[in-house]
Amino acid sequence: MNIQEAKQQIEKTVTIYLAKDSYGNYRIPLQRQRPVFLLGAPGIGKTAVMEQVAQEMGLALVSYSMTHHTRQSALGLPFISHKNYDGNEFDVSEYTMSEIIASVYEMMEKSGKKEGILFLDEINCVSETLAPSMLQFLQFKTFGKHRVPDGWVIATAGNPPQYNRSVREFDVVTLDRLKVIEVEADYGAWRSYAVNKGLHGAVLTYLDIKKNDFYVIENTVDGKSYVTARGWEDLSEIISLYEENDYPVDETLIAQYLRNKRICREFAAYYDLYRKYKQDYRVQQILAGQADADIRDRAKKAGFDERLSLISLLLGAIQTEIRENVEREDALRKLHRTLQDLKKTLGDLEQWDQSTVLDILRANWESLQAMLEREDATDSISATEKREYQMVIETLRQDARAIHMADAFRPQDAFAVIREHFEGEVSGMRSDREEISGQLSNLFRFVEKMFGAGNEMLVLVTDLTVNRDSTAFISRCGCKEYEKYNKKFQIYERQQEIEDAVEKLSL
Repeated sequence: MNIQEAKQQIEKTVTIYLAKDSYGNYRIPLQRQRPVFLLGAPGIGKTAVMEQVAQEMGLALVSYSMTHHTRQSALGLPFISHKNYDGNEFDVSEYTMSEIIASVYEMMEKSGKKEGILFLDEINCVSETLAPSMLQFLQFKTFGKHRVPDGWVIATAGNPPQYNRSVREFDVVTLDRLKVIEVEADYGAWRSYAVNKGLHGAVLTYLDIKKNDFYVIENTVDGKSYVTARGWEDLSEIISLYEENDYPVDETLIAQYLRNKRICREFAAYYDLYRKYKQDYRVQQILAGQADADIRDRAKKAGFDERLSLISLLLGAIQTEIRENVEREDALRKLHRTLQDLKKTLGDLEQWDQSTVLDILRANWESLQAMLEREDATDSISATEKREYQMVIETLRQDARAIHMADAFRPQDAFAVIREHFEGEVSGMRSDREEISGQLSNLFRFVEKMFGAGNEMLVLVTDLTVNRDSTAFISRCGCKEYEKYNKKFQIYERQQEIEDAVEKLSL
């Protein structure tokens, strides 16, 4: 199965394992819960998908790579304990708590969450001395004498032996204690993730054109040649940062992430072409509805590869603005709730002065900061949610500075400052939203005029549908052009058919 199907299987498993009866007992006792075992080639997203599951389900996550562990660190260190049996004194060997089990308890204390996922990566690469203890762990959920706490689901991952020489193949006894999920590289499944993650348009468009280059592992005369999903994602991030700093993106950089000479060379050539398209087509003019005759003429004469690149450039530009606007609105909603609580707190006081307001504002942002740090430490918060917290905290600090700098203070002045700042932020967000809505309509009109309702329009509507931010934006603001073509293509009704159609396009 692909990584998205595996994610769905993991979510269902975690839900079932954490289900309780009417007395609060887990329906499936911990010792009967088979650990999930994701088996798949390196770099296809096994670790990333566990992080997504934990974040989306609001669970704590503790991750370990088992290749870094010795028998002592996994089991704990031995010490001599004095025991009395039947009136006789004995010296008995015991073990300190396993580092892994201790980390689970530390996470519970730090996060305040009693349920979570313990993820052990590369579990089939443990040392020979640790292997028997791992078998005991998979069967009894214990390291030494210390058991994984109830409410913690065990998930593991590993590579097949053809990808890793240090892999120890599990025997039937071990496999029979695992819930095995075999995962294969699948560009279609990964692409939905990549669109939502905001990967660079050059990466996505290149792979749309050359899907077979998505995942390649080969043995050559020069040694191992490989390109993985992890490599593409890391390359995308570094390209974006290089562009921000006006650093050249060349074959030397690309070769550090794509370890296949042909793919590296061909992507480098395509990236240069992609940059040229960006300059030639003047994307912002198109989004502003001001595409001149040269742009329109070139678009009509372009081959499908170039048209696909143009759609990617246009989407990349507008999706960035959409994401920022949606995040800003969500942060303002969170801020509004905080300000309502502030107003209620002040309203309950018989009298208050400037210092009272500043103290309450400080208490609010410190509380949010502590919550953010706790969630961040447990890997249970997404980058988007993190930015929303930071935006709210910074706004509260700005309000406090404005109130502190006021020459004279009256109780109503505090509300006036806060209200004015908040309304200004809302007004700015709505103004940006109207501009983006206009750009979105211009984008549809341009694609319709240049290419009609063909494959280019299908790609545009599909990518807007797959992306959570654009879906949220359109649901809040509407877009009659999107609704028209969404209905025509029946995206929601036959999502899988559309993905298959895009997959089979003659590129």
